[in-house]
Order: sequence, then C-alpha cells, then structure tokens
Amino acid sequence: MEKGIFAGLKVLDCASFIAAPAAATVLSDFGADVIKIEPPGAGDPYRNLPNLPGYPTGEHNFAWLLEARNKKSIALDLAKPEAQAVLYKLVEEADVFITNMPPPVRTKLGITYDHLAHLNDRLIYASFTGYGEKGEEANKPGFDSNAYWARSGLMDLVRADIDTTPARSVAGMGDHPCAMAFYGAIVTALYQREKTGKGSHVASNLMANGLWAASVLAQAKLCGAKFGERRPRERALNAVANHYQCKDGRWLILSLLNEEKQFPTLAKCLGREDLINDPRFATKADRHARSVELIKILDETFATRDLSEWRKILDGNGLVFGVVAILDDIPNDKQMLDNEVLVPFENDTMLTISSPIWIDGAKKVQPRKPPAVGEHSDEILRAAGYDEATIKQLRGSGAVG
Repeated sequence: MEKGIFAGLKVLDCASFIAAPAAATVLSDFGADVIKIEPPGAGDPYRNLPNLPGYPTGEHNFAWLLEARNKKSIALDLAKPEAQAVLYKLVEEADVFITNMPPPVRTKLGITYDHLAHLNDRLIYASFTGYGEKGEEANKPGFDSNAYWARSGLMDLVRADIDTTPARSVAGMGDHPCAMAFYGAIVTALYQREKTGKGSHVASNLMANGLWAASVLAQAKLCGAKFGERRPRERALNAVANHYQCKDGRWLILSLLNEEKQFPTLAKCLGREDLINDPRFATKADRHARSVELIKILDETFATRDLSEWRKILDGNGLVFGVVAILDDIPNDKQMLDNEVLVPFENDTMLTISSPIWIDGAKKVQPRKPPAVGEHSDEILRAAGYDEATIKQLRGSGAVG
C-alpha cells in the first residue's frame, strides 16, 4: 500500500463544478491515476471560478489547487470525431469514467453510458447530476446553491428565524459532501466488480444529497410531525445548546446534551454558582421554560472574557462546546495539522485540505500541484499507443490541445 490503495486504478475525470471532479480527487488521494479531460484553450471552466464576482482574490488559483491536485490533463475537443476516438481508446483501458455533464451534452459528445459501456465491460460509469437521472428535471442543470441547498429545504431551515431571509450557502458547501457520497458509490461499484467481474452504471445527484443532509427534519415532515415556531437565538428553547459572543467579538456554541449533570459545572465555570440553586433554573424543565431569561444571563457572562479564556475554562472542565471558527483560524489549527486534515503540497509549504478518510495501512499520496490545460496530452497519447505522427495530426486538426 506504499503507493496508495488505488495504485494502478485508471480514472477518467470528464467533469466540472464541483462534486464529480472532487470525487476523482479523493480517488487520487489514495493513489488512483486520474486523467482530467478538458477542452483545449481555457480548459475546464472551473479553472475560472476565482475570477467570478465575490470570490477571494490572490496569487493562486485556490479552486483548481483543491479539486485538480494529483491529476494529469489531456485537452480534447470532444465535438470532433477524432477526439472522441481518443477518448474511446482511453476508455478501453480505464476502470472508472466520471462525468456530470447534462444528459443532452453527453449525447452530443458521445459520452453516454451506452456510448462507452460496450467498449469495456469492466468500466464503472459514474454519473452525477443536479436532479437525478429520471423525470422531467433530469436534463436540468444544477449547482449546489440551488439543487442541494435550496431544493432540500436547508436554505429555509438554517435562517435565524421566520422573519429573516433564507440563508445563502458558501462556495462548494454542498458539492464536497456530495463528492463523498459519489466517491462511496464508485467504491461500492468497484467492490461489486470484484465479486462479479463486471462494471456498472452508478449515480448520485445534488438534490438527493441535499435532502439526505436535511433528512432528520425532512423525515419528521414525512411522518406528519408538527413543527414549532422558528425562534431567533435570543429566544432559543435551550440555553445550553446555543451560541454566545465573547468579549473579543468571537463566538462559541454550547452543546450540553447531558444537561442535568453538566449545568452545575457550567455555572461554576461561569462564576455563577448562584444559578445552581436559583429556583428559576432548578430543573431541566425550568431552564427550558425560562430559556430566554437564562440566555440573557449567559450572554452577559460570556461577554466578560475573551474566547481564548473561555476555551481554557470550558475545556478544563470537560464541557462540550465548539469554537465558531473564522477562516483566519484554519491555517494554524493545531488539531487539523496534527490529524493531517491540512497537508502540504509536494515540494512546497503551501497547505491543502485532505479528503476526510483515513485507512490504516493505506497511505495517501502527498498532494501534487494540479496540471496546466493539456499538460500531459502527449504523455497520455503515447501511453495509449499513439505514435508521434498521429499525435501531430491530432494536434493539427484541433482534436487535441
């Protein structure tokens, strides 16, 4: 396993924005040989994400660094029959083909399951869509902001209260959990292939993953449950499962589910031992009935110290809470560094975010910087058996960039 559990696995990444290529990235983290197929010229449109309005600006293409690490790039104009022929030749030797192009585009470019499956009966054809493979919306394009976040109900559910507007998602927030589900589908199909010797067509979509993320409350709705008022933070029903602002403006969130045991400890940590015997808050039921009063007291108390002080006090007493992190915290988060959630690129000090899976004895590859458009076209063509004259001809026709 020194080269990774998927060493020798050949993956064709013919996808963009974001979940499908991110699933290929996870495979590459464990040693798979991933070939990125992108159009000549500007390449995958996802390369341009940081240039869109509202995204961070800087020296590095952060989006491409994350999604395209470890991959090789071949530039193919799949609208040309000669490029399709190259792809088909690559498919003959591939283990996995990944795409999230809309079905009509797949038909136009000759990359549907029916186009490819007969070329290689061991091929795992992995299809990712916005709204699923069937029904009147099967051909509808989707991004995580609409098909995952909005369609699932999450956009409505996470707003502060009924009077505030629905909450906007952040870039890739749904795509990356979807990528893990899609990765799981691919690996399950590979396991099935070990049993049967045959490939298969596997699928996942943004809409289904969004509903899975919202499924606790969605299942309640499916069961006909009655829902209460959506209340703002200051009127939350449970003061010890709520978030509070510290003196320095930072926030933390309490999660004291074992409330009967932990409330006295919290009171002592806050220097408010008087709350333990306060008849207003004597029992769990009392605290819930008077949660607004208790929240006001906790607000005033947490506002007396900085986050770093509260963190030491609460950690020192074994209370369950979380720091509401800001992006400035991430690069120096020792726990993330110790657990290799953050890892450096090969021959570089720049960090990237590792896929959230670890397997004893299955080493991950050290992340390699992503490719330029078509950087490996000639190398991939030679490995597929093309001679120099044919490669020159393919380049001359514009089929290969």
